Amino acid sequence: MITARTDVVGSLLRPPKLLRARERLQAGRTTAVEFKAVEDRAVDEAIALQEEAGLDVVTDGEQRRLSFQSQLPDAVEGFGEWDLQAFLWGDWHGDERVSDRSQRRPRNLGVVGKLRRKRFLSTEEFTYLRDRTTRIPKITLPSPSLWANFWSAERSSGAYPTLDSFLADVVDILREEVEELARLGARYIQLDAPHYALLLDPRTRNFYESRGWTADRYLQQGIELDNAVIGDFPQVTFGFHL
Repeated sequence: MITARTDVVGSLLRPPKLLRARERLQAGRTTAVEFKAVEDRAVDEAIALQEEAGLDVVTDGEQRRLSFQSQLPDAVEGFGEWDLQAFLWGDWHGDERVSDRSQRRPRNLGVVGKLRRKRFLSTEEFTYLRDRTTRIPKITLPSPSLWANFWSAERSSGAYPTLDSFLADVVDILREEVEELARLGARYIQLDAPHYALLLDPRTRNFYESRGWTADRYLQQGIELDNAVIGDFPQVTFGFHL
């Protein structure tokens, strides 16, 4: 007998109220406490939506993140200046409602200092979710090699002379995150790695190869880095998002 299981793989859309509250917070027109209340409400609604749909596994909808990958530079020093465009550059194609979009990679993007964790990335997300659902709570983390986007030979060489040295520290931070999440009771963690599929696009592949690795090496070594994060946590089930 085959048992089907369903869960959300990506982010749920942030509601307009949450988007407006984030804008007010960034402009200094609301307090962190007031913003947190709006954020919590968005998470509660995301949990309820998934439970009402009958999902066996629920997430917090990634409502607390600017992007599915933004919690790493949010929680770790050394990434330099960045904003949402750090994750949205490239050529995007849509239907008549959203049309096509082309966004240049920010010129000042690049890690500028040794990485130092200010806080854990996702423990608050997990504990809040864990305490508000009877379903299986799932938390998501970015694949290490995704962060090649933040290494620049011009801007990063003072802190990290090579892409390998930078990603080694990313792996250490993410592995420590998994260890802490497991300690808190996380039993289902997803690694997000949509960049692997993007290597099929010649322009995207050329960019990643410009970081210093060939496409073949990028796949091989990227998988090795993923395995280093997954490590030896037999009590945790890992999912993989391409």
